[in-house]
Amino acid sequence: MENRTNFFHLHLISDSTGETLISAGRAASAQFRSAQPIEHVYPLIRNRKQLLPVLQAIDDAPGIVLYTIVDRELASLIDERCTEMGVASVNVLEPVMNAFQIYLGAPSRRRVGAQHVMNAGYFARIEALNFTMDHDDGQMPDDYNDADVVIIGISRTSKTPTSIYLANRGIKTANIPIVYGVPLPESLFVATKPLIVCLIATTDRISQVRENRVLGATQGFDREHYTDRAAISEELKYARSLCARHNWPLIDVTRRSIEETAAAIVALRPKLR
Repeated sequence: MENRTNFFHLHLISDSTGETLISAGRAASAQFRSAQPIEHVYPLIRNRKQLLPVLQAIDDAPGIVLYTIVDRELASLIDERCTEMGVASVNVLEPVMNAFQIYLGAPSRRRVGAQHVMNAGYFARIEALNFTMDHDDGQMPDDYNDADVVIIGISRTSKTPTSIYLANRGIKTANIPIVYGVPLPESLFVATKPLIVCLIATTDRISQVRENRVLGATQGFDREHYTDRAAISEELKYARSLCARHNWPLIDVTRRSIEETAAAIVALRPKLR
């Protein structure tokens, strides 16, 4: 029998940016392979006038409603109207806040956008992002000892997106390409502060990613060598030997998402301190 993918409407209502809801909705949707969500995101909904058109849109395209609205009156209105429409609605943060209130013995402030306040943590993330962009792809090698993490690896092992993801968590990250036969910067070997970690993948995976890469017309570029499995195997062997020599941990990213790779790196940091 032919497998068919069903689609459903997923309405995400937030009084802030909606990032929490999008992550929660996609995490839940990923558990249902036969159904794909059509996402409708409504950020910065903070009063009744803004909410009413959203409720009309839900009525026009019924589905599942997830929301993060701290205003009790607006939250009640969503629940009431969804009940009338026969639509499932879930206040994503409410069970979590209830657990916090019970444990801490104090009510929540119910302040809109509290997680996005521009405090010291916010500015630390901005600083980390600036550092990471400045130290992408082997740039500014003299500053490696100022990094929290240095990622090395051969081409197409997701070094840059992993670095940016870590930077969004306030972790200053530099990344350096490993090129067969080309020595790494001397400053890397004398750096004492950062965790140095190497990303690898299977030969087939790297070859596939390189084949799909949109290549520019760089003069002298050898596409055949770049995607050749034997050459990639040699690159990986060289990377492994470097890591074995300097006791740098390896992370295989073949079946890992960027988020999973970043989590593995974060988990290594306390172990190596």
